[in-house]
Amino acid sequence: MSHSIPTPSVPAPDIVRCAYMEIVVTDLARSRAFYVDVLGLHVTEEDDEAIYLRSLEEFIHHNLVLRKGPVAAVAAFAYRVRSPEEVDAAEAYYRELGCRTERRSTGFTKGIGDSVRVEDPLGFPYEFFYDVEHVERLTQRYDLYSAGELVRLDHFNQVTPDVPRGRAYLEDLGFRVSEDIQDSDGVTYAVWMHRKQTVHDTALTGGDGPRMHHVAFATHEKHNIIQICDKMGALRISDRIERGPGRHGVSNAFYLYILDPDDHRIEIYTQDYYTGDPDNPTITWDVHDNQRRDWWGNAVVPSWYTEASLVLDLDGNPQAVTERDERSEMAVTVGADGFSYTRSDDDGSPEGFKLGSQL
Repeated sequence: MSHSIPTPSVPAPDIVRCAYMEIVVTDLARSRAFYVDVLGLHVTEEDDEAIYLRSLEEFIHHNLVLRKGPVAAVAAFAYRVRSPEEVDAAEAYYRELGCRTERRSTGFTKGIGDSVRVEDPLGFPYEFFYDVEHVERLTQRYDLYSAGELVRLDHFNQVTPDVPRGRAYLEDLGFRVSEDIQDSDGVTYAVWMHRKQTVHDTALTGGDGPRMHHVAFATHEKHNIIQICDKMGALRISDRIERGPGRHGVSNAFYLYILDPDDHRIEIYTQDYYTGDPDNPTITWDVHDNQRRDWWGNAVVPSWYTEASLVLDLDGNPQAVTERDERSEMAVTVGADGFSYTRSDDDGSPEGFKLGSQL
């Protein structure tokens, strides 16, 4: 594994939440049809080069930017910080880490003011900002509300070959761990980390990286997710449903994974839990317990472990992808005969409800 990331002597920026993602798409019209007509995100602003979208409850300019480009990739994982001074703190923090930084007083996208983008130690393009353009919060615009309404941006998920290294770096940055997946040898396969008071603002999944595994939007209820499935079926695009619907063990959330026209993965997500207390316990899952990924439902499809989006450097070029040295989560849970449940006899089932006692 690679060397650890040093802890800077200057304070980390005070991050409030994940706020938006900028993705590059190869066909802006096709992407607009997917995100607006199918998923129902609301257009704040658009031109020939980019579309700025937001979810129902958002009051800042956007949660998602679709920018036209030659290669589908992610240009920024953007976080809002607590004050304008925290943008200065972010710039100083990453400069001390030796990372490349770029500062723009007018922002990198419309609707965002003074901000800094960095190529972080894991190779991801992070952005930190405070100044924003406020727009109408659509919470009470029931005339616009759809049956599958997406109400907020919930989290990112990043693929990296060295999860423990990434975990330590993000903990130094002020993120707290809610859940993780390990094996009996102490190998960590994934970790969920938060700033807002939910299960995560970002997660690290072990694999070849840096790549973006998915960006997630929340709904109010699971029936909103079922409606999205029904709508995709009616539009004859149900083949773009990659996984689900189902319920995760990790995070407890009801979920659906779908692919946009460029194969960027989108999770639709609801019903996780509060993590705001300072002594909120960390939950560790055994990698051999398949209920970690699916509390119930179908086994995880192989593409979910192997496919992900490229990420860009600050010049707009795709970052090189490094292979994971540690064994992968897929490798320890998929055998020659396909996915199998590998729970121990003591699997946590309620007494009297062991499978063998019922059959």
